[in-house]
Amino acid sequence: MNSSKSPGLAGFGILRNTTCHTEKKISVFFSIIFMTVGILSNSLAIAILMKAYQRFRQKSKASFLLLASGLVVTDLFGHLINGTIAVFVYASDKDWIRFNQSNILCSVFGICMVFFGLCPLLLGSVMAVERCIGVTKPIFHSTKMTSKHVKMMLTMVCLFAVLIALLPILRFRAYQIQASRTWCFYKTEHVEDWEDRFYLLLFSCLGLLALAISFLCNAVTGITLLRVKFKSQQRQGRSHHFEMIIQLLAIMCVSCICWSPFLVTMARIGINKTHSKETCETILFALRMATWNQILDPWVYILLRKAVLKNLYKITRGCCGVHVINLHMWELSSIKNSLKVAAISESPVSSKQVKLQPLSTTG
Repeated sequence: MNSSKSPGLAGFGILRNTTCHTEKKISVFFSIIFMTVGILSNSLAIAILMKAYQRFRQKSKASFLLLASGLVVTDLFGHLINGTIAVFVYASDKDWIRFNQSNILCSVFGICMVFFGLCPLLLGSVMAVERCIGVTKPIFHSTKMTSKHVKMMLTMVCLFAVLIALLPILRFRAYQIQASRTWCFYKTEHVEDWEDRFYLLLFSCLGLLALAISFLCNAVTGITLLRVKFKSQQRQGRSHHFEMIIQLLAIMCVSCICWSPFLVTMARIGINKTHSKETCETILFALRMATWNQILDPWVYILLRKAVLKNLYKITRGCCGVHVINLHMWELSSIKNSLKVAAISESPVSSKQVKLQPLSTTG
């Protein structure tokens, strides 16, 4: 315990004076509930997105659905891996010295925390950039944003997040057990070395930069769509743009609300070198808020769909009894409807019925 030079006991110094306590039964119960809800929600969202990807083969929407599927899959594995480790730690009474002698579990936990925390934020910003290009530069998007390129972008984002997560290990810096003894992350207690400060600032700055890029790109996309809406009366082909921008705005709001406290706290610790013992509960609360992002993300795709929004609009209009707004943008494309009507009217069955109708009247 007192040997700080031993690699097998790296990170155990924090266990001697712990001021942040959690109830074991309550913590295990909530960890299991959050993990189960997160896995079920993300699984349902994956099924919805894959079904939508099979139905819509439009290039402008296929790339967005691929990125959204990657985001939800990342959230799913984050719940599965991090939740399993957290439940094991709580069930073992947080006795890290007994099951983590070589510090392997803490290193794996820390790597997963960084990767599954940073990857969804980066994917959210990439989705916002993709939609901004699709709306402002449609020709460039249709030629360059193919499924192959989108898969390459997904791979690059994941590899970059893996590199950031493995950076302390490559530099022979062990992840530290935090004051609550329930999770592992960068060193947050008595941060004096520049390298420890660098990891905290790198993680927080990348997260805040991803949120800023998402906000800027979504603003540009929304303004462009509104300009086109007001200038042109043609609404064909625009419904999927409005649907995706609403989903992106919801993802951005959820990410900002859930992640901002944790990112700002880590940045403050990195700048101030240390934090007071009274902020242990604050860090734990900010971490729990960040985990809610992985639970709320899939419900954006489950609830904010055209079919659900149309039903909600009908219910609202029925309750109010008046037309509040005209939602042609949420209806099916009028081109498809006209093609269906033309096909029905030109079918042999319909022509026979038209010819037989005057005969029956004359007879």
